[in-house]
Amino acid sequence: MRHILAKSLAPTDGIREYMAIQEKKSLLRFLTCGSVDDGKSTLIGRLLSDTKQIFEDQLAALERDSRKHGTTGDDIDFALLVDGLEAEREQGITIDVAYRFFATPKRKFIVADTPGHEQYTRNMATGASTADLAIVLIDARQGVLRQTRRHSIIASLLGIRHIVLAVNKIDLVAFDQAVFDRIVEDYRQFSHELGFQTIVPIPMSARYGDNVTSRSDKTAWYSGPSLIEHLETVSVDEAAVGLPFRFPVQYVNRPNLDFRGFAGTIASGSVAQGDEVVVAKSGKASRVKRIVAHGGDLAQAVAGQAITLVLDDEVEVSRGNLLVSPAARPQVADQFAANIVWFDEAALLPGRSYILRTETDQTSATVTDLKYRVNVNDFAREAAKSLDMNEVGICNISTRAPIAFDTFADNRTTGAFILIDRITNATVGAGMILHTLRRAENIHWQSLDVGKRGRSDLKGQRPAVFWFTGLSGSGKSTIANLLEKKLFASGRHTYILDGDNVRHGLNRDLGFTDADRVENIRRVAEVAKLMADAGLIVIVSFISPFSAERRMARELMADGEFVEVFVDTPFEECARRDPKGLYARALNGEIKNFTGVDSPYEAPEKPEIHLKTLGKTAEEMVEALEHWLNERDIAEDQYEAGGGI
Repeated sequence: MRHILAKSLAPTDGIREYMAIQEKKSLLRFLTCGSVDDGKSTLIGRLLSDTKQIFEDQLAALERDSRKHGTTGDDIDFALLVDGLEAEREQGITIDVAYRFFATPKRKFIVADTPGHEQYTRNMATGASTADLAIVLIDARQGVLRQTRRHSIIASLLGIRHIVLAVNKIDLVAFDQAVFDRIVEDYRQFSHELGFQTIVPIPMSARYGDNVTSRSDKTAWYSGPSLIEHLETVSVDEAAVGLPFRFPVQYVNRPNLDFRGFAGTIASGSVAQGDEVVVAKSGKASRVKRIVAHGGDLAQAVAGQAITLVLDDEVEVSRGNLLVSPAARPQVADQFAANIVWFDEAALLPGRSYILRTETDQTSATVTDLKYRVNVNDFAREAAKSLDMNEVGICNISTRAPIAFDTFADNRTTGAFILIDRITNATVGAGMILHTLRRAENIHWQSLDVGKRGRSDLKGQRPAVFWFTGLSGSGKSTIANLLEKKLFASGRHTYILDGDNVRHGLNRDLGFTDADRVENIRRVAEVAKLMADAGLIVIVSFISPFSAERRMARELMADGEFVEVFVDTPFEECARRDPKGLYARALNGEIKNFTGVDSPYEAPEKPEIHLKTLGKTAEEMVEALEHWLNERDIAEDQYEAGGGI
């Protein structure tokens, strides 16, 4: 019996032939996007149903779910096929990106159903990042809406060049050609600057299947293809294979002393045994000795294949680097211009430090300049100091270390990045690199013969940056001034950077918006770094309300050099003291963006020194600071005396 069963389950020649045919079919990745309730999920459900991709048990479950969660009366609610989350079904909306695979006799498809709500725009961008085509749905009753425009702009920024303009729910406007023509004209006028290669408008009813998989006799005035006919025949560039070779190194495989390989997935181009390759960042060259893949070595590999490369030479290639074609090397720079789509509720602020992550690398990055914001309605370039959630802008970005990249126009994989919040670890933005900044190529670090250690030894001290943070009126300036007097009297070389004093000169052009506060701290941190490099003990007395900027300042300094001092005085006590009369004015609405009143203060979680001021004098606070400094110096002397062990 076992032998008979095994024989009956063995693959037949027909199955092998079928599988071979499926493997040879081209693959189209597309997404559905648009505004809320335009019918995106319903359309995908209809496509799956009409292309016979739903099994009988799935259909039965769908019928039960339609009675429980459906919004189409007695009809099957096809949206429930892809709205898999319970929250989606309860609310009748799409929240997450849902991917579905289906095939027709002519082509294979992977479709991403993306959400229409503004708060889930990041999920739409995720779906668009790998798509070749976008179906932009428009409710025939509503026309082109703000979210339709935003999604179209994001699709353009993310390199999508083919659009299907699906004017859905045409049945609810009595299949009126005039309504269809007006919407098509509105969309073409709006999108003419977006660089789409093709825009194919189709009137349809996703609920009833009109013009989805076959042409409808209810739209006799429409002579174009059905949706599936167009999807089966649209020509999308097989660009990845034709691009220059790019191989992001994801893992260095060293199982033993005789094998050292670099594992990853080819992002673009192709590579063969014997080909010369170059390490993008260092410029070191080598040749491909072996291409190791699952099942054995390959003579050649192309974009999309996961492989391990073994090189002829022992060149240094760490994770995060790129192996590339020597004839077409990527750019390596630490400053560039980029399009940014912002996802987070907290605005993008120039000067704030974020984590920038590319296909291959990760480093700290700062938006040095927000050039302008793009109005999603008319493409007007608007001056802006920040980007709010779902806004699009053009920025200059500076990274802590150089990264290897192509422009997004040349390579969607190596020209894209995301920005991550340093505190929450949330993805807050997506970017597309436009070009390097010329100053990044012309400015190089000048090596100096006299260094920090020499300057410090000359002064007989170790540099430090005491960063005082706390509310206005907490006593920061009083304690900082007294600390400097005592250090100066003991022969130490010091300097105070005080918030009010710096705003009279270096930062006189800055106001008190969140963006200006971020830039205020960035400039002061850079100055403090230079002063520490000169061997000074720097005392910085700033409210510095945001933890992200204090962390940025810390990361600029050498290990152990940054000392965060939290001058912890309750708001009520600061308001009672009110040494400059600012709290009274802020509470009366005369001063805007005042920290603690209508602008937030993010207290340090783990400062090196926590000064709770209530019931204590400034002298007692300074004694604690001096004790900390002396203990640090003693510990470092003992460390050096022991040979640094």
